[in-house]
Amino acid sequence: MPVSASRLQIRARIIGSKRAAYSIIVCSACGRHATGRSCTLHDEHARTLPNDDDISCFPPPPRMRLVFAGTPEPALPALNAIAASDHELVAVVTRPDARSGRGRHPGSSPVARRAEELGVDVLRPVRPKDPEFLQTLAALAPDACPVVAYGALIPTDALEIPAHGWINLHFSLLPAWRGAAPVQRAIMAGDDVTGASTFRLEAGLDTGPVYGVLTEPIAPRDTAGDLLDRLAQAGARLLVETLNGIEAGALDPRPQPRDGVSLAPQLSTEDAHVDWRLPAAIIDRRIRGCTPKPGAWTLLNNDRLGLGPVRPVPPTGQSSAWLGPGELSVGKQAVLVGTASTPVELGEIRAPGRRPMSAADWARGARPAPGQRLG
Repeated sequence: MPVSASRLQIRARIIGSKRAAYSIIVCSACGRHATGRSCTLHDEHARTLPNDDDISCFPPPPRMRLVFAGTPEPALPALNAIAASDHELVAVVTRPDARSGRGRHPGSSPVARRAEELGVDVLRPVRPKDPEFLQTLAALAPDACPVVAYGALIPTDALEIPAHGWINLHFSLLPAWRGAAPVQRAIMAGDDVTGASTFRLEAGLDTGPVYGVLTEPIAPRDTAGDLLDRLAQAGARLLVETLNGIEAGALDPRPQPRDGVSLAPQLSTEDAHVDWRLPAAIIDRRIRGCTPKPGAWTLLNNDRLGLGPVRPVPPTGQSSAWLGPGELSVGKQAVLVGTASTPVELGEIRAPGRRPMSAADWARGARPAPGQRLG
C-alpha cells in the first residue's frame, strides 16, 4: 500500500550535539518508504535496504565497464557483489604486495587474491600517479571505478579517466568521520548510529558529492570488527545499487552539508594504549574501537599485554569498588582493573609470546601482586 508521506527524515547522532539529517524520498516507481535500517539513493529514488531476493526499482541498465579498487578484507563483499552484477568487471586495482606475518613474507592483498580467483586482471601500481598505470587505466576505458578502502590517494589525472568518475563506498554518514578510520572513531566517540555512504571522489579528503547512504545502529558491545563486517555487507549492495542508478541516469549526487564535519585519522599504536585514568565507559569504547586493529594494550612490569574488550562493572561492597586507576584486583573468576570511575572486568589477554587467553587464566599463571597496577 503506497504511503502518503512524500518525505521522511533520518537523524543520526554524530558527535556531541552535532546531527546530520538525510532526506529519504519515497520511490515513485514502487511506493516503498524507508524504515529501520534504510538505504537512501538520492534524488528520485529511495527504498528499504534490498534483501537478496529483492528486485531493483531501477530499470535494468546496460552493462558498465568497471575497474574496482580496494585492498583489505572489508572490500571483498563489494568486489563479490560487483562481480555478480550485470556490469563488466574488467580489472582490479590494489596496493602492491606487502610483507606480513611473523616471517615477514611478501603476500598479495585479500582483494588481489580474490580477483585472481575470479580470473580478473590485477593492477598493483606503486603510485597511482605513475604514467604507466594511468596509460593502462585509460586503455581499459572504464565507465566508472568503484572503490572501497583502496589505501592510497587517487590523483586528479586518474579521477578524470572514467566518464562517471570514481565512486567510493565510505563507512560513515558523511560528512561525519572523513578519513581512514571512520568505524573505529564512531565507536570510540560513543555514537549511537553510523552507516555507509557512496560518493564521487574528488581532490579533497572524502568531500565529494553523495549518491546514497544507509544507516546502521551501533550495538552496546560492538567492536570495530563487528560493525565493519555488517557495514561491508550492507554497503556492497548500496554500491551496486548506486552504480545501477548512475548508469540508468536516475541519480545525481548531492553536495555534502557544511555542518557535522568530523575527521577520522588512522589509529596509531599509541592511540591503542589504554589510559586507566579515564572513566570506565570511555575506556570500554576505546578498546572496542581498537578491536581487532590496531589492538588495545597496556603495560605490566614493562611487558606489553594485548587486551580484548572489557566490561564495565558497577561498584560493589568489595574493595574493587575503590580501586585506583590501573590497580588490579584478582578474583577466582574475574580480574578487575580500576579506572577514574568504576572498575572494568578484563576479557581476553595476550601476553608476550603467548596465545590469547581469558584474564582469569592469565592471572593464574602471571600471579600479579596485590595492588599491582597496569600502565
